[in-house]
Amino acid sequence: MSKTILIIGGYGVFGGKLADALSADPAFDVIVAGRSLSSAERFCEGKSCRPLLLDTAAPDLAAALARARPFIVVDASGPFQTRRDAPYRVAEAALACGAHYLDLSDDGAFTAGIDTLNDAAIERGLTVLSGVSSVPALSSAAVVQLAEGFTTIDHIESVILPGNRAPRGLSVVRAIVGQAGQPLPLWRAGRFESATGWGERRTITLDIPGEPPVRNRWASLIGAPDLTLFPQHFHARSVSFRAGLDLKLMHGGLALLSLPVRWGLIRNLSPLAPALKWMADRLEPFGSSTGGMRVSVSGRTGDGRPERRDWTLVVRGGDGPSIPAIPAEILCRRLAAGTVPPGARPCLGEFTLAEAEAALARLRTATARTRQEIPFLFETVLGETWSDLPSEIQALHAIPHARRWTGRARIERGTGLISRLAGAFAGFPPAGEDVPVTVEMTRRGARETWVRIFGARRFRSFLSSAGPPGSGRIQERFGLMRFRIGLQVRDGRLEYPVFSGRFLGIPWPAFLLPRSTTAEFVDPEGRACFSVRIDLPFGGHVVSYSGWLLPDDAPPPAE
Repeated sequence: MSKTILIIGGYGVFGGKLADALSADPAFDVIVAGRSLSSAERFCEGKSCRPLLLDTAAPDLAAALARARPFIVVDASGPFQTRRDAPYRVAEAALACGAHYLDLSDDGAFTAGIDTLNDAAIERGLTVLSGVSSVPALSSAAVVQLAEGFTTIDHIESVILPGNRAPRGLSVVRAIVGQAGQPLPLWRAGRFESATGWGERRTITLDIPGEPPVRNRWASLIGAPDLTLFPQHFHARSVSFRAGLDLKLMHGGLALLSLPVRWGLIRNLSPLAPALKWMADRLEPFGSSTGGMRVSVSGRTGDGRPERRDWTLVVRGGDGPSIPAIPAEILCRRLAAGTVPPGARPCLGEFTLAEAEAALARLRTATARTRQEIPFLFETVLGETWSDLPSEIQALHAIPHARRWTGRARIERGTGLISRLAGAFAGFPPAGEDVPVTVEMTRRGARETWVRIFGARRFRSFLSSAGPPGSGRIQERFGLMRFRIGLQVRDGRLEYPVFSGRFLGIPWPAFLLPRSTTAEFVDPEGRACFSVRIDLPFGGHVVSYSGWLLPDDAPPPAE
């Protein structure tokens, strides 16, 4: 006997792909439901599914669902970001009529909160899963596979890059533009920081051996359940999620439109969603029908080596909108087979990556899993002498993605006019005793960014290699000044002698070069310590600061 699957929003972009996949299987009786009966009827013409008028806001929702007698209710209607009053009424109605429930939520708060229905679901022996879509269902399946054998997970990043010719529903457009310019909680270095939706743009290339690459797509930060759920579930130190639009005109245009939101001049861009969708539809002939997805996990192997592992998916021929429906298709089949445990929870690791790849194989897709070692910057620069450093100093410079250290410091400032001017120009902190200090270190490619925060004062520098591996040569840039440093390991200390410098790109004469006496070492309490003194040849003492640091970026306890 066939199982009845009721898909709310089953005539939409993603719900329609799910309805097509399931209705082709005689094991399922698919009902396409929504507020527009005519849309449902048009969708069902010539297909093995049947339409149903259903309004999820109606007071008799539970009775309407019960009359359909579904085995599974799938909510593909969205957007889930705006469901603040009685957000789980559809799931509750499904439970009330004895049906399993799945949704394609892409909202972290909505998906995380679904576990409030756990007791009710277990009592009825039913399954309630939220986020049964590309994220977090598919992305978490990839993370489970990629993280196998890691003792530490430093960073998880997912990127979704749809092709421009892929159809896009209004709910998807609302979900994206509603976040542009808004504060975005981002888990970085063991804590949530405030980033900006559709900010921190990166250029991404999806490369699969033997396949034409998806080149130079822009991708920006955007909210997703991964940001809320992955830190604790995977015990990860940092988690990020990005999405991009195929046409740079559209991607950059949205970033420009988001500026008034970022500046607090308007609340959000949601009212513009219909107009922006209309404009996007006019641009549909441009760009390509090729898109893709990448999930990256950086961590440490059993022997402590830093490694990055990627799972890459490229989708061609306009098959991209089928991807978010794949997890729901897999879980509908597993629910029918009775292999999904009861309870209400986010959809994390509910199926394997191999299952997903098998389902993807019927589409015009290609996938690849790759891995590469990502040696630390200081390890590369120091070469063999890296192993001579104490483990505490090695840990200080083990930066696979982002680290945070905190401690206390003592600061002295020079009193001469020239030294005071030089210190102010460089942004050095004022003198003080027992000053709280935080050092935030972020790696991007082969470069590190260090932000030193002394009390209320912060200053930033950028470090990169300045010679071949093992040369000990590193470059540090402070604003308009660049210094080349010859790192040396002596008696368990890491020393930073400066041997050249530039200002505005012009070399400093040796007799004008600032003298730096800088070292890192370990104190008797096992803490990483620093001691820095900077003098000018003709200006005297500029600044000295010394203190200790301890790691302050531990990931949350694993579930």
